[in-house]
Amino acid sequence: MTTPGHDLLAGKVVVVTAAAGTGIGSATAERALAEGALVVVSDHHERRLAETAGRLGDTFGKDRVHALTCDVTVEEQVQALVDGAVAEFGRLDVMVNNAGLGGTRSVLDMPDEEWHRVLDVTLNGTFRCTRAALRQLVEQGTRGVIVNNASVIGWRAQAGQAHYAAAKAGVMALTRCSAMDAAPHGIRVNAVAPSLAMHPFLAKVTSEELLSDLTGREAFGRAAEPAEVANVIVFLASDYSSYLTGEVVSVSSQHP
Repeated sequence: MTTPGHDLLAGKVVVVTAAAGTGIGSATAERALAEGALVVVSDHHERRLAETAGRLGDTFGKDRVHALTCDVTVEEQVQALVDGAVAEFGRLDVMVNNAGLGGTRSVLDMPDEEWHRVLDVTLNGTFRCTRAALRQLVEQGTRGVIVNNASVIGWRAQAGQAHYAAAKAGVMALTRCSAMDAAPHGIRVNAVAPSLAMHPFLAKVTSEELLSDLTGREAFGRAAEPAEVANVIVFLASDYSSYLTGEVVSVSSQHP
């Protein structure tokens, strides 16, 4: 679903984590570029990141796209991502924290390692990137924006999702509290909470039965396209949402 750009992020420097491939991250990078931004795409998967950066560069101009590998569980790499964005484009304006890790496992069978891994990527990674971005924005003295990717599962119960739901609920709380810390500096922090956004990776790690069940709960009878979530992320990153901070915006057509 393509929407014409209106320069909502003209000249802004936007960093998007987990931007490789065809999911919400790459759709957000593409939407930001369509809205006039300079974009740093990041991911821990080097080959897919290079392919994504190449595709976006071919479409929007290679001088407007920069790729940096980053594992959000490693503090040094997170800091290098922010420093690299500033070195390439001179500053940071928007950080989109999209990196997350899910899976399906009953609490009864879940090992500590799986629990810790999901929370370290999804919640701790968002914290590390938020902290690094806020420090840079405060140092710059500019009114920047952070947009986190949460999930409706942070509000709703679903079997086998205790680790992911706990992490996404944590992202929501982190968003609200860090927004209060950032407000005195004129920096906004918000989040989106998608219900179901379909892309090839999700199809690989989710059973057809579960996908069918989740799709059936949607009012439109289909999953969202990643671009539809990206549109809301870009709205939150833009001046059209200048009075919103500490908010979690549901991107969902799901009914109870």
